[in-house]
Amino acid sequence: MQRKAYVPGLAALLVTLVAGCTSGTGGDGSDIDAKAGVPTTTTAPPGKYRTLREPCGSVDPSTLRDLLPGVAQLPEDQREKAYKGTAAVTYDTDRRVGCAWAADSPDASHNLVIDVERVVSYDPAVSDADKAQEVYAKKEDGASLPPPTAGASGDAGGEADSSGGAGDDASQGTSPSGSPSPGKTPNAATTPPGLQPRLLDDLGDAAFVDDVYAASGSAAKRRTVSVVFRTSNVVVTVRYAEQPAHPTTVPDSKELQEKARGLARKLADQLNE
Repeated sequence: MQRKAYVPGLAALLVTLVAGCTSGTGGDGSDIDAKAGVPTTTTAPPGKYRTLREPCGSVDPSTLRDLLPGVAQLPEDQREKAYKGTAAVTYDTDRRVGCAWAADSPDASHNLVIDVERVVSYDPAVSDADKAQEVYAKKEDGASLPPPTAGASGDAGGEADSSGGAGDDASQGTSPSGSPSPGKTPNAATTPPGLQPRLLDDLGDAAFVDDVYAASGSAAKRRTVSVVFRTSNVVVTVRYAEQPAHPTTVPDSKELQEKARGLARKLADQLNE
């Protein structure tokens, strides 16, 4: 009797096909993922913003006239130069831009600086917005904000706790131990209640305002108001300072904060255009 030829390769193929058919379903008929146990990589979404506006052109002339009253007294050619501002030197204008303006008047000198950073995360598991929040958080930690208290909420209309609790020391430029922070003086006599450094809940995804009254190397004291906010993967800083010509004159916190916050809102609106 003639025997049939045995083909090892064909037998192996049949075994593989049978195994493949049985591995697709479980004993109870449920599907089984053929890639079970294989790790999958989830890429975080990119940031909302891919480019940045030209910084010196981001502030309109009417706003600059309000923030820099001394410019109006300059000759026309100097006035135009002052309004143009000085762009910050950066290596990548799609990642970071800035501009600065300054003006002197018989009563006071004013300085305005804006800094805009577009944050990019190089970790595929971390979104650009989350990375930007880390950048913002470092700025917030470096400000003279009081520590959070139970029941505290962000500021929507310029109001804050003025009861004089333990948080007031931090808002007046002192460390948690009670000693003055480097380069800052207590603001108790110069910053009205409700205007101490605080979080803001009406600007971007996260924001705060800082207010520092400190010596600037001369008899006159300089008040510097900083408004920092984050919108998606962009972090914006507005820094507005006034130094009176007379040592006994104290810059008005309310006025400086209102002007700095107003400019910050305009910049936030531009990001959403």
